[in-house]
Amino acid sequence: MSPEFYQKIAETNQWGAIAPELALGILALSLLLLEIILPKVAHGAIPRIAILGQLAILVYAIANSCSGACVTGEAFGGMLFFDATGELFRVFFLGSSVFVSYLGMVSLEKKTLPQVEYYHILLVVTAALMLLAQANHFVMLFVALEAATVGFYILVSYFRHSVVSLEAGLKYLIMGALSSAILLFGIVLLYGAGSNPALEASSRDPLNFGNLEIFLAANSGDMLGLLGMLLVISGVAFKVGAFPFQIWIPDVYQGAPIPTTALLAIASKGAGFAMLLSLVQVFSPLSDWLVPLLSALAVLTILFGNFAALTQRNLKRVIGLSGVSHAGFLLIGVVAATKVEWATTAVMFYLFAYLLASIAVFAVFAHLEKEDDSEISLDDLGDLAKKNGFLGMALAIGIGSLAGIPPLAGFIGKMLIFVAALEAELYGLMAVAVVGAVVSIYYYFGILKSAFFEVWHFQDDDEDAPEEAEPGASLQFFGKVAILAAVAGTLILGFYQSPLSSWLSGG
Repeated sequence: MSPEFYQKIAETNQWGAIAPELALGILALSLLLLEIILPKVAHGAIPRIAILGQLAILVYAIANSCSGACVTGEAFGGMLFFDATGELFRVFFLGSSVFVSYLGMVSLEKKTLPQVEYYHILLVVTAALMLLAQANHFVMLFVALEAATVGFYILVSYFRHSVVSLEAGLKYLIMGALSSAILLFGIVLLYGAGSNPALEASSRDPLNFGNLEIFLAANSGDMLGLLGMLLVISGVAFKVGAFPFQIWIPDVYQGAPIPTTALLAIASKGAGFAMLLSLVQVFSPLSDWLVPLLSALAVLTILFGNFAALTQRNLKRVIGLSGVSHAGFLLIGVVAATKVEWATTAVMFYLFAYLLASIAVFAVFAHLEKEDDSEISLDDLGDLAKKNGFLGMALAIGIGSLAGIPPLAGFIGKMLIFVAALEAELYGLMAVAVVGAVVSIYYYFGILKSAFFEVWHFQDDDEDAPEEAEPGASLQFFGKVAILAAVAGTLILGFYQSPLSSWLSGG
């Protein structure tokens, strides 16, 4: 390449456009520096510094998005593409990270494990996910994805004294490596197809999303392109937990620390759909193959997630499998987005509603005062509402939103997906979604039944059972504020969607 070529690439570098990601990186390094500089008695302030720093970056990202001052278009030689959707995903990932940081404060204080390193890795993962959502090139997509995934490997097995956590980390490592190999092989096939000079519209850089879309439009029948698309979608399906790539979810969710489980359930799923929304546009010339593929994944994912959750009693496994069913609903929105432009807004609204509901639910789980959080079951919720009304209220609203009960935000999210599917004439998918929503009521209300109704035990069992702390004993002011924010957001979005809807639609 000539020097002029590299000079032209350098001119497109807009460092201000990735200010939130750079700020997260600086904050992550600062935490390690503070651990060295500050005396040990002051190390307890570092998690709070991490949260305050993230909140400041979150406020900046929201203000930048609402003011319309954000950069738009390609940058960094076409590696990144900035638009309103990318800004929204930035806010989504930052919100998830702030909440997970709080859960880390609750969970890690019970363990004799390093704390600062957890927040450092979390910040790096968040920055990688934010770049992933704005990727406009397969090289950037793969590098950002792997940077986040390597961090997930560490966070899943962070409780290194727990056999269950280490087992979950090993399983996630094996399945994650397999999915990365599938994704990379698909990218290689797409590169090979787009670099073939014998084919029309072959490009010097076929890994750029825009160039690849042009190539596929001119060569929609090319088998290498079709096979590459299939493998790439399969690799992304692992991240969202779509059938049949959901096999890792129950075991990994159960074994991972509660903060990491929440991060996987919220941020990892959001990252997968950020990739899907971009790739659906790239593969739009292959819609005759893509739409049936995504539709089949949606049907199987909804049915498997809901029916598999019916027999579970471990709470983390129930939420994991219910998350599989939510991935199916979101896939319907992605399919609708191929025909209805505003369906992307429905997907984003659903993700934000899912974020708020998950915050409330996982916060309750973190405060159940269970020594081994991998064994949290329905029995541990017994009389929760009676013992701690605040946590009972938060659980009821969070679970109700996940179940799609009106007038909560989750109901509005499902309704928007249904309306988009109706407008796109996806009647079969709508029917399956209704069946899935009905089935989910059973296990969601099973959770509420355990929390709000007295659980009877045999007297002998009660005499032998060790006495446990009351749920919510470690709940402090900041925790109440975080839970109240999630509950209030769920209620407000259930009654009044205009501000978020306008923001999501760029209005």
